[in-house]
Amino acid sequence: MIFDSTKEKFFFYNFPVILFSLIPFFLITGPFLSDLSLSLICLFFLIYCSIKRNFSYFKNKYFFFFLLFWCYLILNTLINNFNFDSLKISFFFFRFGVFVVAIVTLLEFDDKFLRFFFYCILICFTALVLDGFYQYFFDENILGWKKSVRVSSFFGDEFILGSYLSRLWPILFGLSIMIFKQNNKLILLFILSEVLIFLSGDRTAFFYINLSAIFIIFFSKKLFKLRLATLMISLLIIIAVNLFNSDSKERVIDQTMAQMNLSNDNEKKNIFSIQHESLFISSYKIFLDNKIIGVGVKNFRNFCDNEKYYENEFSCSTHPHNTYLQILSETGIIGFLFLITIVIYYCIYVFKHIFFRFKGVNYFTDFEICLLSGIAIYLWPFIPTGSIFNNWMNITMVLNLPLFIWSRKYFKD
Repeated sequence: MIFDSTKEKFFFYNFPVILFSLIPFFLITGPFLSDLSLSLICLFFLIYCSIKRNFSYFKNKYFFFFLLFWCYLILNTLINNFNFDSLKISFFFFRFGVFVVAIVTLLEFDDKFLRFFFYCILICFTALVLDGFYQYFFDENILGWKKSVRVSSFFGDEFILGSYLSRLWPILFGLSIMIFKQNNKLILLFILSEVLIFLSGDRTAFFYINLSAIFIIFFSKKLFKLRLATLMISLLIIIAVNLFNSDSKERVIDQTMAQMNLSNDNEKKNIFSIQHESLFISSYKIFLDNKIIGVGVKNFRNFCDNEKYYENEFSCSTHPHNTYLQILSETGIIGFLFLITIVIYYCIYVFKHIFFRFKGVNYFTDFEICLLSGIAIYLWPFIPTGSIFNNWMNITMVLNLPLFIWSRKYFKD
């Protein structure tokens, strides 16, 4: 990046950097401010590229692949059960690809702001962990917000505390390695974060944090002992807590087993729950009738109440609660090919790392392994998920990508 004045540098570097670094705080407030920050970063970056007449930053394979997917979403929306809500979602999905390119470019210009970004996540985690445990033990958080059913801390009525912690945990862990070099400075925070995810009662988030832990344990170079220790200690604390208060265990373990009918030998087993299984069946039926292009972006909710797709009273919702089934039912086989391509590409990356490990060389740094563990939780197919077109979830996911792409370039150079 080239700046002709201090004012230009402020608008096209300093301001976007501040917005990016504050995203962890904005995510706690909800999707509006975080999405606004992401959109402004994209807008200022596009203005910069236009002023400099330089769009070479977009010349990379990742963005071209994303551009193809985005064009398909637009085309699918225009020719397939058109509605303005779907068009708005499809059109503005473009900002996620621009955001990745913008942050990679800012990092290549000067990566010192990563330290500021790290401390913002660290402050958020510290505040949420302290407040979350306070709410767990005293039934209200430090602002006086009562605990209704589950621990939610500053998220209030939105029970996404566990989701926030599990999705940003790999980034925090990876950046702490890069910045502190010594791996054990934040060990207590790491352990308490994992415990709080369980206490929040978010079963998907608890699975995610364990999935990323297993990934790091198996594939990192120097983090095996640290990650295994934090995982074991957190599990021991969880067991100890449940001896005195079994509320979280009842939701995460007992309720899950009951919903899946695992404790009843004579009854039919459910996939996660009768509600989830009904949605899965309904989305699969929709796909069978619309194999090539699906029913359109975010149109599952407009078709699932159709009599031919009706399974039971639970078979209709805003989305199928599984990323793979949502892509299949809403964008068809063509859209699904994009997702499968990403999965294959990801698996090739992982197998490359395993291959080089046998030769005594690490294909990825430990920082990159942490980011890949964060990406893994979004690609794991066998778990209930939010909507693939949910802004809040997409922002938490997309934060991994520019850091990973920049790191590959940085360490390669």
